[in-house]
Amino acid sequence: MRPQQPDERMIELYHCPGTRSFRALWALEEMGLAYRLHPLSFPPRTLQPDYLALNPLGTVPLLIDGDVRMTESAAIPHYLAARHGPTPLAVETAEPDFGLWLDWLHRSEATLTFPQTIVLRYTRIEPENRRVRQVSDDYTQWFFSRLRHLTRALGDRDWLCAGRFTMADLCVGYALLSARTLGLDYKFTSEIVAYWQRLSARPAFLAAQAADRGRAS
Repeated sequence: MRPQQPDERMIELYHCPGTRSFRALWALEEMGLAYRLHPLSFPPRTLQPDYLALNPLGTVPLLIDGDVRMTESAAIPHYLAARHGPTPLAVETAEPDFGLWLDWLHRSEATLTFPQTIVLRYTRIEPENRRVRQVSDDYTQWFFSRLRHLTRALGDRDWLCAGRFTMADLCVGYALLSARTLGLDYKFTSEIVAYWQRLSARPAFLAAQAADRGRAS
């Protein structure tokens, strides 16, 4: 994160370590934007009820940029690249891979992260008597089946679109980070392992991880 400039608006991010809000944190670091991080205990809707006054959903992330408030983790990197660009992290409408970029941005959450939330709920969050092995197994297989498309996409390229690292890679990168946390990386192919190594070596990823760990309450 670069130092804030005089009269510059400070972006605020409400964040729980290790959650989807890492996408927003990483995106802020990639963009080099000044921000203020507000670490919360998870789940904030239960443990920090005052947060509901800011975000009635009680979820993270919550990004505040002036009058703008956003809570969707894959939409925030898109917004930051578009609003605070120009930046090579965005793929412009005139570029051939614009549609592919949008597809991966949305796929990162709806297709790759969503099934993991079900696995997380029914293996770790729910009380023992409410955990359902069949549900977690089914959604694990759903994730693995969708992961095959990522392997295919990486067969002839280092990054997902436009020949460079973009916010689409960042958003998919969080899905891989989450999979590693859940122990689902044993199905990563050699293409995905190499891709993950490229992602996790980025200075902004490392800076976001440091912020994630160092400012946790």
